Amino acid sequence: MSGLAPVTEEDLKSLALGAGILGTGGGTHPYLELLNIEKLYLQGRRVSLLSPDALGDDELVAEVGFMGAPLVTKERLPDPEQILKAYRMMERYARCTFRAVMTSEIGGENAILPFFVAALTGLPVLDADPRGRAFPEMQMSTFAIAGLPLFPVALADIRSNEVLVLRTVGPKWTERIGRGICTEAGAMLATCRPPRTGGQIKSHALHGSVSRAIRLGAAVRRARREHRDPADTVLEVERGLKLFTGKVIDVARRTTEGFVRGQAHVEGSEDHAGRLFKVDFQNEFTIGWIDGRLAAVVPDLICILDALTGEAIGTETIRYGQRVRILSLPASRLLTSARALEIVGPRAFGYDLDFVSAHIEGHA
Repeated sequence: MSGLAPVTEEDLKSLALGAGILGTGGGTHPYLELLNIEKLYLQGRRVSLLSPDALGDDELVAEVGFMGAPLVTKERLPDPEQILKAYRMMERYARCTFRAVMTSEIGGENAILPFFVAALTGLPVLDADPRGRAFPEMQMSTFAIAGLPLFPVALADIRSNEVLVLRTVGPKWTERIGRGICTEAGAMLATCRPPRTGGQIKSHALHGSVSRAIRLGAAVRRARREHRDPADTVLEVERGLKLFTGKVIDVARRTTEGFVRGQAHVEGSEDHAGRLFKVDFQNEFTIGWIDGRLAAVVPDLICILDALTGEAIGTETIRYGQRVRILSLPASRLLTSARALEIVGPRAFGYDLDFVSAHIEGHA
């Protein structure tokens, strides 16, 4: 069919690695999700990637993703049937036929979840997402930035609890209600967000995000085979900036209100010897300082990678002694407008700061 491209098992490995990097610490490398989709492939199931341009303006796409704390999602093997349950709930309620399924964010484990639904239903995965990275809250999305409603939303836990949020005052209330349910359910829910039309996706989503993650992961895997620096490869592929090199010397982390929150300190080495990098996180890394001066701020991406392998290090796995390279990748322009910054900028995370990108204008 027009606009379809097969996704190979090698593509899946690259996707997991690339999505981990784009996750900015949230969900880290989706290894457990990769095992699940590889098992489905071993059973003979296959998934194709659909270009947004191949969508009809009135065709509908299901948007799926986890809600919760990354630490909790690593405590048990993800179940493809859980995310499928949320999808089926929305399908029944909306009484619609979906053309494709898409991820709620290309960062971390959520990048793999639509592949579960696609493998089990025969639908393609849409090569797009509404974030271009990972964010901790549901309303932090280009669809919400565009003023589209964030209801109805289907929520399903690992037991037999299923909830439909039919209407809310606004996107922030959808997040608050969903987060309350998520916390009570153990800080992990599968979700299916409102059906989106092809026209809405063409106008407001970030196109090519899945293939972007695959390309990024493939480049890092190739750099490993060729014994080149994986972090430098990420900078080349994404036109990013190297912020810092060093060793993690302190981490304070807690799980509260359905989030992993905390702060980490990195002692500088090599060309950053004698300096200190401090980073805050709420599921994802949000703001970084070097010697007390602002170095990177959300919505730009802060990516902390293992210095040797280029593997993403998550907020739930960062620990004392890790040797790291810290990079910044530019946010999409869809995330840096005045309207967008009200929803995904530093003040949306409680910081009295203006967004100032470390990147040269035109790189986003």
